[in-house]
Amino acid sequence: MTTPPIHQPIRAPIRTGIIGFGLAGRVFHAGLIRAVPELALTAIATSRKDEVAALDPAIRPVADPQALIADPDIDLVVIASPTGTHADLARAALLAGKHVVVDKPFTLTLAEARALADLARDTQLTLTVFHNRRWDSCFLTVRQAIEDGVIGRVTRFSSCFNRFRPQIRDRWREDGSPGSGLLYDLAPHLVDQALVLFGQPQAVSADIAILREGGAADDEVAITLHYLKLRVQLGASMNTPDASGGGLPRFAVDGTQGRLVKRLLDQQETQLVSGMHPGDAGWGEDADPLVIHDAQGLATNRPAITGRQETFYAQLAAFLQGAAPTPVALDEAVAVQAVIEAAQISAREGRVVALPLP
Repeated sequence: MTTPPIHQPIRAPIRTGIIGFGLAGRVFHAGLIRAVPELALTAIATSRKDEVAALDPAIRPVADPQALIADPDIDLVVIASPTGTHADLARAALLAGKHVVVDKPFTLTLAEARALADLARDTQLTLTVFHNRRWDSCFLTVRQAIEDGVIGRVTRFSSCFNRFRPQIRDRWREDGSPGSGLLYDLAPHLVDQALVLFGQPQAVSADIAILREGGAADDEVAITLHYLKLRVQLGASMNTPDASGGGLPRFAVDGTQGRLVKRLLDQQETQLVSGMHPGDAGWGEDADPLVIHDAQGLATNRPAITGRQETFYAQLAAFLQGAAPTPVALDEAVAVQAVIEAAQISAREGRVVALPLP
């Protein structure tokens, strides 16, 4: 994977601005950025001035995203606005000489993702995508067990991100606008984690549906990644409870020497919403163990690894200072978008779609 170079290392504090102050901007980005001493959250582009002041009066509210992008006192722009705006805002920020983080999903289309990647390389600026769930406790725990070889070669990998929300809420993620729906909301997390573990698949098949009464955006997604001797099954639903409510486990992994089961989802989102921050007592801790079933049917528990989503911004700060690799390589972000687009084609045309896409 290639990483776009930067002109020169940036001295801390790295002055950071966020565009958008909804759930993603307020809870995830602001919460995790402020946990990294090398980053200074300087400005937020939003109409919610009172909420910015409540967070920290020292943070400047900016009414216009373009004004934040043009601000000479901003080094790093974080785009946490609705998905349909990502490509235009990222392009504008790169052309203004800013380093850029785009919340997932990267863009609406693979063509947009490729164009932005080319622009980042041409301008020698950093562009990365916020795949924060690489640092979920559940994923870290499963990844470590796979790498330790405790179940031999993986033959089937199931990853589910389910929520039981039968009532449609009044928000852009569910209104049918470009970029709404689970394929853009939750599926990128699942795809990114799978590609981290197994690399690019040979082909993709998918079923994407709207099951809730009156729904305008997809609320049920099933994606299969086809590898030579491996099948990866990814599922996201607003119609199914997670394992705590009797649903499927977060991860179930079959191998030549046994099985891994991780029942519950990482709790860092819940902790951030509740007001907890990285460094607080209990941050990222996960009491739900990984269950390892061996070839003889015996089960043992392995403690879950503590989650640490703040690592994304800590590593990004170190990268911008020339001291670490980028947390999410640009080619990896484009690869996720390629799988998402292949899933759209598969669901629309009812066929298995080979990768790479032309």
